[in-house]
Amino acid sequence: MRRPLLRLAVLAALAGGALVGSAFHADMERARGRLVGRSQVIDSPWGPIEYADVGQGPAVLMIHGSGGGFDQGLDFAEPLARNGFRVIAPSRFGYLRSAFPEGASPEMQADALAFLLAKLGVDRAVVIGGSAGALSATQVALRHPALCRGLVLMVPASYAPDRPTNASAARSPATAAAVQGLLRSDFLFWAASRLAPDQMTRMVLATEPAVVKAAPPDEQRRVAGVLAHILPVSARADGLLLDSAAAGAPPPYPLERLACPVLALSVRDDLYGTAAAAAHVAAKAPDARLVLYDRGGHLWVGHQDEVWREVTDFLHGLPPN
Repeated sequence: MRRPLLRLAVLAALAGGALVGSAFHADMERARGRLVGRSQVIDSPWGPIEYADVGQGPAVLMIHGSGGGFDQGLDFAEPLARNGFRVIAPSRFGYLRSAFPEGASPEMQADALAFLLAKLGVDRAVVIGGSAGALSATQVALRHPALCRGLVLMVPASYAPDRPTNASAARSPATAAAVQGLLRSDFLFWAASRLAPDQMTRMVLATEPAVVKAAPPDEQRRVAGVLAHILPVSARADGLLLDSAAAGAPPPYPLERLACPVLALSVRDDLYGTAAAAAHVAAKAPDARLVLYDRGGHLWVGHQDEVWREVTDFLHGLPPN
């Protein structure tokens, strides 16, 4: 009796493994497929720079956050691309097809992005940076002030005196280490997203699952899409590790030297603590406005329309080139 049961157990395990493998490979094919044909690459002194260029109108440089790439930039700035703006969405150093040069930093990234805009014939642009991308966005405005019409910092993972260094949504060092492991493996990241979506929402997207569950269905789908679109995470691993170091303990920037209007947006319950950073930017920059929401986490859940209305109004209110 035991041998037939054992055979059945082995067959069940093999069948289950085959189903898991099939589902994983299908999802990875979809993840890779959604990147194909949507971006271009130019050569630069820092190596290849990948970017997408969509829409028509005043130029907006959309700099993605951790786990992103040009695709995340396009996803986030889609409301601008369909409402009269030209969105240029690069992949930062270490993401997808962009280079990962030695000594990569937000300052170096800012120079590379200024080079990209020059190659595209863009003399002036509004610069938007989300999460860890806010560091490079701020450096573009500081290092290339003539280029920057306005600066938008969305949930900025930047310095504030009262923002803890290495702010994390993980509850323990062991959990933080586990997250670092997930960010190096497509299969582990995929499996964790399938088996423990609430935990991944909290640890990776820095948003409490209860906030997402209380949101309308379209917002729940948006959050799920942000998590799913981190795959293939292996193609973003170098950038993620760079972000972990740069945004984990960011230095103070001379924000008083920002010469353009600034809009800083964040959410008080963002588990990455970016509300403090946004408030610090607004307090230090000469011409800045702060927008803070009480609830919504790192992805401003429940405020998608409001956030992009604020951004669009800010862009429309800027002086012409």
